[in-house]
Amino acid sequence: MRIGLFATCLGDTLFPEAVKSTAVLLARLGHDVVFPPEQTCCGQMHVNTGYQREPVPLVRNFAEQFGDPSIEAVVMPSGSCAGSVRHQHEIVAERYGDAALRTGVAAVKAKTYELSEFLVDVLDATDVGAYFPHRVTYHPTCHSLRMLRVGEKPLRLLRAVDGIDLVELPEADACCGFGGTFAVKNAATSSAMLRDKMDHITGTGADVCTAGDSSCLMHIGGGLSRIRSGTRTLHLAQILAATRTSPHVLTEAAR
Repeated sequence: MRIGLFATCLGDTLFPEAVKSTAVLLARLGHDVVFPPEQTCCGQMHVNTGYQREPVPLVRNFAEQFGDPSIEAVVMPSGSCAGSVRHQHEIVAERYGDAALRTGVAAVKAKTYELSEFLVDVLDATDVGAYFPHRVTYHPTCHSLRMLRVGEKPLRLLRAVDGIDLVELPEADACCGFGGTFAVKNAATSSAMLRDKMDHITGTGADVCTAGDSSCLMHIGGGLSRIRSGTRTLHLAQILAATRTSPHVLTEAAR
């Protein structure tokens, strides 16, 4: 299958290893991964903040970059960006776009997936040959859980990882408090939610907290490092890309 890889803003600027791991994993599974070089932001942050007309050029560019019929699927290591493409792009195109944009958005929407749902729903794969001999807990991000409804798919993938010690996260479905600009505009509330999330994570004794969104991991990871918890954050793609012959080496976490 020819797969178009969308990096996302955070992946491009702060967490490139999550993007690289997605490409490595998909290629290892036998697929042709292409990276449209002119891709930009999906426009999610504009829509979430109430600016629905402004991201029209971004939505149009996304549809153009990934609309190539030879690209059979668009995959991204982000539930929030996948949710934006599958839900918000249509809203923007209907309200402020033209017929060509609406057609392009519909075509790309139909073949866009978050990584875990692509692996499980499209490739019918849960055991991807990963090896990760560490204690791990999983945080389901809000957009993946509530907008995309990926459900147990990430956990099914993690349970099949060789060597992993997967531990349940108490109150896993509670938001971590990030929410993009929510963490800035409502800092006190965001911090309180983060404290609860960190308490649950540290209580598991996990070496690693993983998730499908770098944005939430950035928020959680910042908090865990400030309290010197010893728990690291790592994107799901990086765990799934690790193998016995090419293992992921954990860096020392602050304690």
